Amino acid sequence: MAPVAPRSGDAIFANVERVNAELFTLTYGAIVRQLLTDLEEVEEVNKQLDQMGYNIGIRLIDEFLAKSNVSRCIDFKETAEVIAKVGLKMFLGVTATVGNWDAEGTTCSLILEDNPLVDFVELPDTCQGLYYGNILSGVIRGALEMVSMKTEVTWIRDMLRGDDAFELQLKLLKQVPEEYPYKDDE
Repeated sequence: MAPVAPRSGDAIFANVERVNAELFTLTYGAIVRQLLTDLEEVEEVNKQLDQMGYNIGIRLIDEFLAKSNVSRCIDFKETAEVIAKVGLKMFLGVTATVGNWDAEGTTCSLILEDNPLVDFVELPDTCQGLYYGNILSGVIRGALEMVSMKTEVTWIRDMLRGDDAFELQLKLLKQVPEEYPYKDDE
């Protein structure tokens, strides 16, 4: 039997159940607004959004692997491409361009032309330090940790801050060896 080919992001997106985009965007906005009210400090809101995303990412990876038929990626470059072309398309309906690789192949950028989380959003002057889409960096970090990649994910450019694109930097800190709970020879 031939191996199952991985499904493209477009094919998966066409078959996945969706929530109304406006409802999703407005609900996320309400969460961010409530965090700003409760925590008051913009940096604390950034940390909380990242942690929320991390918690989502460690669970979302299971659905991604089950529905996408993606096999184990051979290196960080392939992993970044799968996130950009399949993962983001599957869950947000957008794709990203991977670029700005360092010489070691451990740091790159995901450049999104569109971010559905920021529809209808304008940051007030009091929130200029807010990374509104910081939940995305946490989701990616959490998902990669579940597939044995310890990463740092940070925002480089943000259109809400006047930049020309949304850019996330992914930095592979270490590849964690898989540990098995038992030995085969026992």
